[in-house]
Amino acid sequence: MKQLIFFVFSFICSTVTAQDASIQKIRLETQRTIKKPTDTSNKIWKKGGLYGINISQGSLSNWAAGGDNFSLSVNSILNTYAFYKNGKLSWDNTFDFNLGYVNTTSIGGRKNDDRFDFLSKVGHAISPKLSLAELLNFRSQIFKGYTFSNNAKTYASNFLAPGYLLLSAGLDYKPTKNLSIYFSPASARWVIVNDTALANKGLYGVTPGKKSKLEFGGFATVNYLKEFNKFVSYKGRLDLFSNYNKNPQNVDVFLSNTLNAKLGKLFAITWSVDMIYDDDVRLFGLNKTSPSLQLKSLVGIGFQVKF
Repeated sequence: MKQLIFFVFSFICSTVTAQDASIQKIRLETQRTIKKPTDTSNKIWKKGGLYGINISQGSLSNWAAGGDNFSLSVNSILNTYAFYKNGKLSWDNTFDFNLGYVNTTSIGGRKNDDRFDFLSKVGHAISPKLSLAELLNFRSQIFKGYTFSNNAKTYASNFLAPGYLLLSAGLDYKPTKNLSIYFSPASARWVIVNDTALANKGLYGVTPGKKSKLEFGGFATVNYLKEFNKFVSYKGRLDLFSNYNKNPQNVDVFLSNTLNAKLGKLFAITWSVDMIYDDDVRLFGLNKTSPSLQLKSLVGIGFQVKF
């Protein structure tokens, strides 16, 4: 009888222990399902970017069809972002830097791309998709630039000549995680021409001899960042500025588009298209005194890495 009682007691204990172990196992599996180590849903910062460089070279010798004996083109692109989100507070930052150079036997060496652009926006949510926001944007180039006509080149730009600094307060609408639409009826924009030779000509709307000009107006910017899949991504931005004090109907336009398609892990096709219209940039026309739509398109295949 004692042996039977001992056997039953031992069986019950082992069963309870086994059930307890099973319950613990199920609990652990459930926790793994609910919260994975790679879960980023609660991350405050979201950071990333890409860098790419495209190089092409060609040479000819006694080529009957004609062409340049030598040509070299190098273009690089850097796009970075850092987005902060904590409760009702958000802080979006982007930095873009494009630089390109081309050299041929017929035209010599010149840059075909040169732009850096920093945008920072701080917002406080007043609804799930709408925020009160303040924005800062700074845009310029690094190296000297020239316009070319009839085998003659004219000095046209340099670092901070022009440069654009904009401060504004307004509303930021984010209908989706990929799209941001910002509007401000009260914005201040400084046009900087920090080069004596260019400032003396009164280029980019500054008074001749002055190196800066302050403008007040309305500003809007639309930003779209989308990864369609692990191979194809797109980044687009549209800026609009209307100067209240001078021809407000002539809206300044800045449009930037970059489409990337990965080819394996380290290579990609990049297509960038930029369009600019600034009523104060009067370097075009027969007399080089008129504004015009500026268009730049670059397509390349080269090395690219995301981080």
